[in-house]
Amino acid sequence: MSEFILPFDFSEDDPGRSSGQVTLKEPLPYPIGNQGSGFYRPGQMTLHNGTSIDLVLYHNEATARFIYTHRTKPDPQLLSLAGLSVEEIQNIREITLPGQLIMGAQRSFLISQAVQGMLGSPVFQSLFAGQQQTQIAVFPIAREGLKYQVTEAIYANAGYLCDEVILDAHHVFDSSVPVFSRKVEMTLFKDKDLNKIQHENITVAFIADSIASGLVMREVINKIKERFPRIQWVEVIAPFATLRGLCRITECDGSENIHIRVHSFETLLNALPPDYYYSAHINIPELHIRPELEQVYRLWWGQDDSGNWIADTACAGYGWSEVFYSPRKQIEMINQQLSERHNLTIADILRRNLSPSTSPVAFVKQAQADQG
Repeated sequence: MSEFILPFDFSEDDPGRSSGQVTLKEPLPYPIGNQGSGFYRPGQMTLHNGTSIDLVLYHNEATARFIYTHRTKPDPQLLSLAGLSVEEIQNIREITLPGQLIMGAQRSFLISQAVQGMLGSPVFQSLFAGQQQTQIAVFPIAREGLKYQVTEAIYANAGYLCDEVILDAHHVFDSSVPVFSRKVEMTLFKDKDLNKIQHENITVAFIADSIASGLVMREVINKIKERFPRIQWVEVIAPFATLRGLCRITECDGSENIHIRVHSFETLLNALPPDYYYSAHINIPELHIRPELEQVYRLWWGQDDSGNWIADTACAGYGWSEVFYSPRKQIEMINQQLSERHNLTIADILRRNLSPSTSPVAFVKQAQADQG
């Protein structure tokens, strides 16, 4: 896989700032301790005015399960939430599920493995080698970012005991905001435990949260720059990140002597209208470190009665934080979107994947046997 360039133009939203390109380089292998091995893929987003941020995509066993599909034994508790009965699965030994159905505590465990694998890459090893632990602070954004366990991943990979500053930043409705109709409200910034000297010692900020519209992340980065005046590097740990959201964040990286780098799982996403919150996979093979896993994912979701590919609108995160905190709410959101866009439910899609005549099981098994 050679270098890939993807141009973009979001003309309906601030056209003076919404065009540019994403460049992704060839994936590079690296060892991940007891997790085996993985790949990291450096890249960059550049706006038309020359402003840019660095990107890195990661593939390992945990990120692949999170983003694509996986084979597992049927879990009656999980599948009952999704709308299947015990009778429907009693003779099924293995089932293929998408990452959207890894929920609750299971999801928290998986994402901690994935993030720990990311932070073991040469990208971070070189960063840790040039910084002391007192120069690094971690900023998890409540609620989702609290589940990533970034501080624990730093300790596992570098042995550093870093300060952690919890933030609460979220959307509130505001019809005066063009396109998005929402603004960012920040109600918590727990940095009072750090004195003035400790604030000034922080030069590297790790921010933990996924990126849909990018509005929250942009506001958080600007607020951190205000309160930590000597920040030089911002490392954004965003398992999900959309092209549109990255465009918003690139606007932060102007002439303020700060370097922003975003780290995401596997690929970049497409923020869908009308509110650019639900974010689906992009069906461009070159955007995926393992394109065959995306093909399996698309086959699993399949098509609706009108011939539309469901993966083109299936949100990679749906409830975003709800998937960690309220699996039932996640199922409700999945069903609401599937019903509105495709006149289907997640149970409908699960049932047709249980059928040997419609399930891409053989393809799934072969692709995931090759994951390595």
